[in-house]
Amino acid sequence: MHFLVSRAASVILALACLITPLTFSGCGSRQNGQVPPQELPPPIPAAEPVLLYNGTGASSSDVLAVKAVLDNLGIGYATADASELDGMSEAQLGGYKLIIVPGGNSITIGQSLTTQTASAIRGAVAKYGTHYLGICAGAFFGGYSIYNGVNLTGGVPFDFYADEFKGIHVEPVEITRSNDVPLDVYWEDGPQLSGWGAVVAKFPDGTPAIVEGQSGKGFVVFTGVHLEAPESWRGSMNFKTPVAVDLAYAGTVFQAALDGTPLPHF
Repeated sequence: MHFLVSRAASVILALACLITPLTFSGCGSRQNGQVPPQELPPPIPAAEPVLLYNGTGASSSDVLAVKAVLDNLGIGYATADASELDGMSEAQLGGYKLIIVPGGNSITIGQSLTTQTASAIRGAVAKYGTHYLGICAGAFFGGYSIYNGVNLTGGVPFDFYADEFKGIHVEPVEITRSNDVPLDVYWEDGPQLSGWGAVVAKFPDGTPAIVEGQSGKGFVVFTGVHLEAPESWRGSMNFKTPVAVDLAYAGTVFQAALDGTPLPHF
């Protein structure tokens, strides 16, 4: 009896040994036919920590305003127009600490760049850990958009702040912060940023004016207002907050975006 059982067990074991190589993979082999992921190429070091988009669709006056804040902070930057940005690889973009896309026209920005460029920016942020600061149009472009948006938000799009639908296109708005006094800041056709990230500041109707969060390995800040707006933009509009105070907070937000340091939030 024991002999018969042992002989039967031996037969079963032999059959299992024949079958096993067909159903289970050994050490170092491809499991379930999957190809091992390719190693990420190393980032190509950039000469400056910041890359500022100044191409088609970007407001030239906002590019100057952003430069002024960076200069005041002593932060070095390079600029790229649409063709220059289209010529950069994911690894090149991954060599920057921060990409800034300023205000302007988000549809024009998206349509002036290739889909490969939008994908490369997304890859630089998600895979390499490059940070992203999107200001007004740059926030629209950084979210999900049918106009070739970068989609750092996992499919979340942004809509205009409510006053846009009242026929207002530029005005001072009061933003509320979690740990500080409200600020009167410059708004022009900018988004409210519901649905993604932690809320750093709110519009008067409670919708997010500034948000922050992770997108893969990268830190992202979107702002629907122009903290960097100089005095010349204010014209005859009445602001309760001095321009120097707004610019100081712009510096705080820019530095946080560069360093990947979360701002106080609700």
